[in-house]
Amino acid sequence: MNISDIKIRKTISEGRLRAIVSMTLDDTLAVHDIKVVQGDERLFVAMPSRKDEKGVFRDIVHPISPDARQDVEQQILDAYSRHIAITEAEQQMLS
Repeated sequence: MNISDIKIRKTISEGRLRAIVSMTLDDTLAVHDIKVVQGDERLFVAMPSRKDEKGVFRDIVHPISPDARQDVEQQILDAYSRHIAITEAEQQMLS
């Protein structure tokens, strides 16, 4: 399955949450509410989750293998970096 599109829906400058992202797989399945989070060491991707009856957050969509997780995370973080670079360049042009 290939990621056919990644959309940065919202960026946030305060707190640890940096962006809300949607991705499309094989032009047929959309996954919304993926989060780009600033961790202690690096940015990482948190998949959509919900709180269960015990108060524990559980992913409702996630890659199965470590290789798939790394690939998804890298593509999302690359798209986020490009989005931030474009946004900053546009703001500089307006200044």
